[in-house]
This record gives sequence, structure tokens and C-alpha cells, in this order.
Amino acid sequence: MASYQIVTDSTSDLTPKLVEELQVEVIPMEFILGDEVYHNYPDAREMSSKEFYARLRAGEMSKTNQINTVTFVETFEPFLQRGLDVLYIGFSSSLSGTYNRALEAIAQLKKKYPQRRVVPVDSLAVSMGEGLLVYYAALKQQAGASIDEAAEWVSVHRYSLSQYFTVDDLNHLKRGGRLSAAAALFGSMLGIKPVLRIDDEGHLIPAMKVRGRRQSLDALLNQMEKSIQEPEKQTIFIVHCDAPDDAKYLYKQAKSRVKPKKIIVNDLGPILGAHTGPGGIAIFYLSGNRG
Repeated sequence: MASYQIVTDSTSDLTPKLVEELQVEVIPMEFILGDEVYHNYPDAREMSSKEFYARLRAGEMSKTNQINTVTFVETFEPFLQRGLDVLYIGFSSSLSGTYNRALEAIAQLKKKYPQRRVVPVDSLAVSMGEGLLVYYAALKQQAGASIDEAAEWVSVHRYSLSQYFTVDDLNHLKRGGRLSAAAALFGSMLGIKPVLRIDDEGHLIPAMKVRGRRQSLDALLNQMEKSIQEPEKQTIFIVHCDAPDDAKYLYKQAKSRVKPKKIIVNDLGPILGAHTGPGGIAIFYLSGNRG
């Protein structure tokens, strides 16, 4: 295997099994619920997704903290001390300051370890979209790709990553500033379910509006069926916010309609779940572009 370590943050929503198989390092991000601060580990050791979303349904509000510069230094440095370089694939810089904190850490470490490298790539992605780029980078690494080859692959293919979401409750988008109070009320009364996507700059933007939950799930599937390229070679990632039945529906329909190589389903963790709320669901795959 090439002599570098791949590092990402827990917004990538990789399953514990994938983390182990890919041998990637995942930095947990913090979320606040009640008066307690928790860390979002891949194995959800401090709070399960089910408990998190149950508490949101009960009316609690959650906030999140970005990873600070010191934590990045403490994560990267042991690998540099062992003679390894680091490939860091981070959460979209358009949605969080976390990536910029990583750049600050890298600048500090460059002075201390001039012979070693930390190569950063802004995924311009969220959740398992970010995770999908990490997944393919790790497979490239295991196949012998250099750190520059893996970084280049991610830098190019991040613009071919389709990331589509729908949410069940518009009020969480309203609280996060993504939707006006009037639009949330009007949409809820009409049963409107927005379909959202991540654009080329890593922003969360509206893609379309449909009426009804099943129609919103079908909109995700229709978009995928229209834009996915060579699905027989692809792994599709699906995440959900305590909506296992809807995730099963997406899984079965995606498997039947596009016949991908593999589909992996996971919970969407608290960092992004704080903004989407219970019932959110997303699908990630490679296409010709992000549209």
C-alpha cells in the first residue's frame, strides 16, 4: 500500500465496517444536545442516531461545532512522525469552516515537518457524498495509487458527484436558515417536499419541489436513473435520518432500476441531521456532473 494515511471527518458518515476496511482515520465532530457536548464517531459510541432523532422529534434543538485547528494538528502529526504523508478529504468549505481550520493546521505542520506532506482536498460534498470520495480514494490507495494520484482523482471526480436529498419536515430547514418561516408553513400545509442538491461550489440548493413523501423519494430515483453513468461499476451510498423503511424503498428501487455494483446504506449522523431533522434521506453516486 502507498505510504500515506487518508483522513476525513465524521460528516462523511462512513460505516464502522467501511472505516475498518478502508483503513481511514475519521476525526469526530462535536454536536450539542441539551447541555451536553457529544462527539460524532462512526460507531455512534456516545449517542445512537435513533436516540438523537427521537430527541429532535421531542422538540430538542441541536447545534454543531467545527473541528478546531488543534484537533487537526493532533490528528495529522502522529502520522507525520511515523514517516507517512496525509491525504485529508474534508467537508465542503461552503458549509463549514472546518476545512479552513485544517489548512491552518497544515501550515503549522509544514514548518515542523518540511520533509512530509499533508495534501488537502475540499470535497465540496456532504455526508456520504464526501464518504463516497473517501471510499474511492482509499480503493485507489489500496491499488497502489500515489497520494498525488488519489488527490487528483478526488479533485476531478468531486464535480461528477451527484448528491440529492429530501426532507420530511420543512421546519428544520427553516430553523437552519435554509427556508423562510412563511415558505415552511405554506409548504407543510400543501404537503410540499423539497428535493435539494449540492452544487459545484458545495452549497445546498433547491433542485425541485414535489407533493408527497413517496413522490419525493421517486424524484431522487428518477434523477439518478437519468444521470448515473456506468452503474454496473458503481457503489451507491444512501443515508437516512431514522427513516429505515424509506431507505429500504430507495435501496430496492435503485437496485432494480439501475443495477449498481453495490449499494451501502447508513444513518445520517447528528452533524448534518441537526439541520435536516428526522426523516431526511439522501442518495449519492457518480454522474456526468452534479446537476
